[in-house]
Amino acid sequence: MTERLEQLLRDAFPGDDVAVEDRTGGGDHFQVTVASQRFDGLSLVEQHRLVYDALATPLADGTIHELRIKTKGPG
Repeated sequence: MTERLEQLLRDAFPGDDVAVEDRTGGGDHFQVTVASQRFDGLSLVEQHRLVYDALATPLADGTIHELRIKTKGPG
């Protein structure tokens, strides 16, 4: 599952640094980290919204039970 989520994030943030960690080993609690130039000038809420948009399908179908997000802008 981590590979699927990582690919969705790479598709949404091409060329940026993304990482996905299965926090519990159960395949439904994840920590994602995205470092992107796209976050420049955006609030934390706006940054997280972009990540949620990228993962909309697994969030909607219940694949992801818990999601922790860390975002980093340029620099």
